[in-house]
Amino acid sequence: MFIGIDLGTSSIKMILVDYEQNILATSIASLTVQNPKDGFSEQNPSEWIEATFECLEALKSKKPKEFSETISIGISGHMHGATLIDDKGSVIRPCILWNDTRSHQECIEFENQSFDVRSLSGNIAMPGFTAPKINWLKNNEKESFNKIFKVLLPKDYLRFYLTGEYYSEMSDASGTLWLDVKKRKWSEKLLSCSFLESKHMPNLVEGNQETGILKSTFKDKLQFKHNVKVVGGAGDNAAAAVGMGITEPNQSFISLGTSGVFFAPTKDFLSNTGDAVHSFCHCLPNKWHLMSVMLSASNCLDWVCSVTNTSIEQTLKNVESFYSEKDSISNAPFFLPYLSGERTPHNDPHIRGSFHSIKTFTDSTNLQYAVIEGVSFGILDGVNSIKKVNSDFENIFMVGGGSRSSFWIELLSTLLNRKLSVCEQSEFGAALGVARLGMYVDDNINYENEIIREIKVSKEYQPKSSNMDLLIKRYTIWKDLYTSNKKNILTI
Repeated sequence: MFIGIDLGTSSIKMILVDYEQNILATSIASLTVQNPKDGFSEQNPSEWIEATFECLEALKSKKPKEFSETISIGISGHMHGATLIDDKGSVIRPCILWNDTRSHQECIEFENQSFDVRSLSGNIAMPGFTAPKINWLKNNEKESFNKIFKVLLPKDYLRFYLTGEYYSEMSDASGTLWLDVKKRKWSEKLLSCSFLESKHMPNLVEGNQETGILKSTFKDKLQFKHNVKVVGGAGDNAAAAVGMGITEPNQSFISLGTSGVFFAPTKDFLSNTGDAVHSFCHCLPNKWHLMSVMLSASNCLDWVCSVTNTSIEQTLKNVESFYSEKDSISNAPFFLPYLSGERTPHNDPHIRGSFHSIKTFTDSTNLQYAVIEGVSFGILDGVNSIKKVNSDFENIFMVGGGSRSSFWIELLSTLLNRKLSVCEQSEFGAALGVARLGMYVDDNINYENEIIREIKVSKEYQPKSSNMDLLIKRYTIWKDLYTSNKKNILTI
């Protein structure tokens, strides 16, 4: 048996699978995020530990016999988080998360070097990445900075707690800005930009390689029969890709979760830093991927439901009916979905969300439609940014909470002019992905080529040609609104 752990921002999800990759049991435990100031986003790693063992105990209670036969554990996690460890192995301060924007000034400083940071890292410096966060700490919390023994990504702190070993893997490490992504190793040059050295970093492996054994105290507590191996795992999106079987250039996926992601594997290292496209290693050897990221996707829907006092289900029902009328779409307002700034293609931590073209007859349904349309336009922005350097992808799969809305996927299919496929069990895709990576270290498995395979498609959506021209026209208008809105933004 194999366990996959997915450390998300709002919850930990866990899955138990057998040798045939049948899902035997799942469990979920909630997490909280602290926002002490505007632009600040933090999480206490102790919550991760508590939630992890809550989920493990839940799996054990559901399938005790199968659980006891676990061979390996794979761990996925939200990327870019700065988890600081002192020389006693203790956490120095709360983890600064991926959606924290406090380090925008440090990004400028990070790139102001005597060498081309972007060409070496393959990425543009953004507040979401790990490196600028460390630079911010040096400038603002020197005492915490001076205590640093190791800088760990969230899932790698969980690994350290479970095994006592300091390891990370290539996909997650790519999001630090300290990795030479092309050569798949830590760069002393890039580390020096944050006043660090390779000794402050965990060891690097590929996602399917062993990183240690579960501590005997945990083995005994959970009543495992075997020494449980812990593998490298993956960053959340790379893990989801493996969970869907997406490792080759003709495949890709869109995730409509808290953030919006377009993920496209590549044959070789490619980059488009001009559009703030992420260029990362995949979690399997000798594979890479490009990724566009918008910071606010389904949470825009959550927000508009809150302010209009409408449930998500009712909102989607309202908007679907609205979408069926061309005149309604033509007169709808526009929404810029930048509630927390934006990454691809703007790399702008200061921009904020806004409505445009509000009219006297604009009601809550108009606003709800504008939000969903605006998020969809943001996804298209990301796809177009990746197309500039890579257009090999043919099959696009859908995951994330937004993928449960048939209307939303149909709108995206029309806008992208592509067939979109929804995968079964996508909610646990990342957990399944790292459980699959864990299968590589089982000596009893000799069918490596069958471990990574596409999961079943539950439904396919085709473009609705009748609305295509109108949506593209509105997208053209929408794109110009960013420039005009940026001129009027008030930065405090």
